[in-house]
Amino acid sequence: MMKLSHILVMLLWVGAPAIAQQLKAHTSFKPGQIWTDTDGKHINAHGGGVLYHKGRYYWFGEHKVGGRDGNKAMVGVSCYSSADLYNWKNEGIALPVAAENSGADIEKGAVIERPKVIYNKKTKQFVMWFHLELKGQGYNAARTAVAVSDKVTGPYTYLRSLRPHPGVWPQNATNSHKTEPIAVADKDPEWEQKVAAGAFLQRDFEGGQMSRDMTLFVDEDGTAYHIASSEENRTLHISKLTDDYLEFTDEYVRVFPGGRNEAPAIFKKNGNYYMITSGLTGWAPNAARSAVSDNMMAGWKELGNPVRGTEGQKSTTFESQSTFILPVQGKKDMFIFMADRWRPENPIDGRYIWLPLQFEDGKPVLGWQEEWTLNSGDKKRGKSPNSSE
Repeated sequence: MMKLSHILVMLLWVGAPAIAQQLKAHTSFKPGQIWTDTDGKHINAHGGGVLYHKGRYYWFGEHKVGGRDGNKAMVGVSCYSSADLYNWKNEGIALPVAAENSGADIEKGAVIERPKVIYNKKTKQFVMWFHLELKGQGYNAARTAVAVSDKVTGPYTYLRSLRPHPGVWPQNATNSHKTEPIAVADKDPEWEQKVAAGAFLQRDFEGGQMSRDMTLFVDEDGTAYHIASSEENRTLHISKLTDDYLEFTDEYVRVFPGGRNEAPAIFKKNGNYYMITSGLTGWAPNAARSAVSDNMMAGWKELGNPVRGTEGQKSTTFESQSTFILPVQGKKDMFIFMADRWRPENPIDGRYIWLPLQFEDGKPVLGWQEEWTLNSGDKKRGKSPNSSE
């Protein structure tokens, strides 16, 4: 008995440093490295977005699993919370998938991507939108979906999925869009040009427009926008949501027709809206793009690749893809570029690339840092408008 107790004491003594090291608080960002939560487990919130509410940040993302089903929704949408952005507490599954064979839109095995949550000050509700692909249909559904909760960490109640704007033309549609049909076949040598000209806009007019990679943005006046890759991922659509953030209004525009933009992320600085997107190469990383406008619904201008570094870094955005731009509270004009380094062969091992956004000649720029802190990445201070408070 004495020997057994001595063995147990020795095991605890040997294991204690490892446990202490594992649970040691983070004091910096280390892009691309395993990022553990306060339980010592790799954070599982991919393709995510962050909401700031009552002094805490809440990170929502795709809960991944290992193996060939890892990119399907086998569990749901994760939620983590933090007071300092370094250390994240697992708050559990904010939106669980429905039971297998239930027939629900979000049943186990569907595809749930890029969940984003915003807070509605009027209704006092938290609203989650995400890209949804129905189980067994590959990426043919191309829908957006909404869920709601009275509590920031959930559970969220799933409401519906849809293709936006059935029977509604965008505000910047031309008369030819409405009156001159564009015929396009799969092997048409002018396929890309015809799609840019509006072939799929016309095709999906009655049933609603496609909606894949998406994000949300809430302006200072409380107006919420849904920004998504549409028209077979060739054209971005920016749409105004209703006052309760649960429906689409009829106001939407096409942005960069035929531009092949995915993974939109938006922030606002000094009255201008900035957007960072990726190109269209599936799971493979590619060069980021950036754009600016003084009007969310018009006048977007391309600014080029924001990445500064080696050619390899420029061409792959540090081997990652954008998902969200996070305004740092209490630090004016400080924004964090959030991106995912996808691991499609083992999705649960996907890594997070968080880097401080800087500005050069009025353009957002990104440089690689192996390790950084909010102080080392901080150039200016103040409060962002995109808080829920």
